[in-house]
Amino acid sequence: MPAIISDKFRIFNAKQFIESLTEGTTAGSGGDPEVGDERTRLYFFVGRPQRWDAFLEIYSQSGGSFAVGDEVFIGANYATGSFKGIVRQVFQDSILLYNINGTSGVASVPTVGATIETAGGVQAKCGIYRYATDEAAPLPVDNQTEKYGVYDDIIAAKRITNDFVRTVIKRYNWQTNTTYDMWRPDYFSTQTGRVGLQSATGANTIGEAKFYIMNQQYQVFKCLYNGTDFSNLNGQASTEEPSLTPSAGTYDSATGIYEESGGIYKWKFMFTMSTDDVLRFLSTDFLPIVLPTDPTRADTISKVVVGAIDAYITTDTGSNINASNGTYYAPVNGDGSGAIVALTLDSGSITDATVQERGSDYTYGSVAIATGTGSGATAYGLFDDAALTSSASVNAGATGKVEVILPPQAGHGGDMELELNGKRVMTNIRLSYDEGFGDFPVDNDFRRIGILRDPYQRGTTTFATADTLNGLTAFRINGTGADYFVDEVVTQTVTGGTAKGQVVSWTPDAAGSPNGILKVFQSTDYHQDNGVVRAFDSSLANDLDGATSLADGSIDNTYNQAASDSLFGSFTSGVSLPEIEQNSGDVIYIENRRLITRAADQIEDIKLVIEF
Repeated sequence: MPAIISDKFRIFNAKQFIESLTEGTTAGSGGDPEVGDERTRLYFFVGRPQRWDAFLEIYSQSGGSFAVGDEVFIGANYATGSFKGIVRQVFQDSILLYNINGTSGVASVPTVGATIETAGGVQAKCGIYRYATDEAAPLPVDNQTEKYGVYDDIIAAKRITNDFVRTVIKRYNWQTNTTYDMWRPDYFSTQTGRVGLQSATGANTIGEAKFYIMNQQYQVFKCLYNGTDFSNLNGQASTEEPSLTPSAGTYDSATGIYEESGGIYKWKFMFTMSTDDVLRFLSTDFLPIVLPTDPTRADTISKVVVGAIDAYITTDTGSNINASNGTYYAPVNGDGSGAIVALTLDSGSITDATVQERGSDYTYGSVAIATGTGSGATAYGLFDDAALTSSASVNAGATGKVEVILPPQAGHGGDMELELNGKRVMTNIRLSYDEGFGDFPVDNDFRRIGILRDPYQRGTTTFATADTLNGLTAFRINGTGADYFVDEVVTQTVTGGTAKGQVVSWTPDAAGSPNGILKVFQSTDYHQDNGVVRAFDSSLANDLDGATSLADGSIDNTYNQAASDSLFGSFTSGVSLPEIEQNSGDVIYIENRRLITRAADQIEDIKLVIEF
């Protein structure tokens, strides 16, 4: 059965995405809006401090154990192997590889069940494989296992509020001598069994059409008419930049319509972007639609006349209409009222069709090239006067066609997201230094960004609502040795085995001091001990040993601090736990990237564009 998911469906979803951030019971009317399910609490997160390497699952291992630095291969030997790489790290059921196939990278992959081995005789069967390097991050996978892995290495998260989100549309800068599309409600493609109407730039839908622009003052205008007529089926070039204060042409502040001095182009003013919106949401490819509360948008909305007619197209100039040259007037007949078109005739043909009265409430309409009958509200055909009281005679056999261009359902400017095809949403998140009591460390890098929906506060089923959330475990360390190294593995002997973690941040109390705050993450992929990820234990005197630095500090279990008194969150018995409940909520967006390095004096503006 033929069916279509329309752009309106996507626009609806984009609107709902933004609206969900402020929905719910308002404060003072019986409840806290942050508590109920109506509101969506979104968090932008950064993660993956560890490097990207190719992941290979292994099983049925024999002949010994793989070791870091081993050359592994499938085939007769490493030199001629159909797949080969060098071992970066070894885990219980997997290995990480680099230098895959020498320089050929992803040219070949191991098949499930194939035997991978070393020259020393260590062998294993291949399972799941995923190519990656720090220069070529892997595509995210949409499954539950991936979600668990994402949570494991979240560094920190920042709340996405309504201030950080805008609907965005494709960016088109006005350029002189360029033909733009005009708003029309009837574009569609030519396919088997139908002949459609394309825009001047070849678009098959209004959503694809290039019918709006941004000028040099960050003002956005929508094209109502581009000179399309019987002799210019693809419109004409725009030569004057639309503006609220034009150097050429005219701007009517009552209607918000700018007309080029030649009368070819008509543009409808939509809104002016604020400085804040320009800095946060304007990009090379996209421009933001300002919020409904923006005064320039509100002014445009106040001028909307639903169903008003602002443009006509002469699709056939016709002939033998009337022997007298001059201007004649005709009502638009349809379900609205008051619209009148002025027709200029020369030698019995239509040379121009312009707006005399805009009218209102039209959802369909037509202009009759016929002798005028009736008058005023009952008028039909051509008249000598704009009041439609003096009938004009039209010759028998006259031809000609004027098409009425109907406005959007809510009128020009009435629903900008719908009119401008706002099916994309941009979030702009600024990470300023180590904000959030040090939730965002500045001495490491990250390789993954994403969005969490409705995570819980750790250890509860209560929605997280804080501005920032820490995703790492932090320890107050009393050391006796060297500084810990970022990205090294630390271990502690605990009951039942060994706790393992990877250092994300080390902040000594002072330069050269062995005491400070150590932040680590633990992952089921990297930090198992006999199949279990074991927790570090502050009740033990056992050191946290750095594998590379040889640092050997112990957790100060006498250290207790409230978040308000610490640059690194709250501590109990020397430990500050992550503020996000593991695997709570939903990961609704993941983007893997090349590494992004942070620094103490650095601010990152991260823009995400989500298309529905």
